[in-house]
Amino acid sequence: MKSQLTTLCYIEKDNSYLMLHRIYNKKDDENHDKWIGVGGHFENGESPEDCLLREVREETGLILHSFKFRGIVTFISDENPAEYMCLYTSDNFSGNLTDCNEGKLEWVLKENIEKLTLWEGDKIFLQLLAQDAPFFSLKLVYKDGKLIETALDGKTGKQDD
Repeated sequence: MKSQLTTLCYIEKDNSYLMLHRIYNKKDDENHDKWIGVGGHFENGESPEDCLLREVREETGLILHSFKFRGIVTFISDENPAEYMCLYTSDNFSGNLTDCNEGKLEWVLKENIEKLTLWEGDKIFLQLLAQDAPFFSLKLVYKDGKLIETALDGKTGKQDD
């Protein structure tokens, strides 16, 4: 299986993140009905920053003026190819929010994010963002859609620990 390179950005405003509720049916959408940040797959020749800026503009209509590269998240799954995701945050943007063809965009207070339908691993990196953790590498291993193992900066832990 071929690996995938992606970006994900959590855009911040008024102690909220802009979240995308993936409710529109896309073929084989592993994120269907989940709440995620905005981002997507690299196109040929793109740097992580090129991908980030393009995906944010396409999905939200917003233009990022600055951003912070927060970490690399590696997703390993028995159902999909390995994914390497560049994780960003930004609170410096302009433009008007537009409709997204992948779902509904909504500003959600950070304190309410964990009440949403999220991937288990997303809760881990969202907590790292909340703690303003230094740049990190997070590995998330899923089996049958369930998080079974994590590794933060190379230190492995089973989910039942």
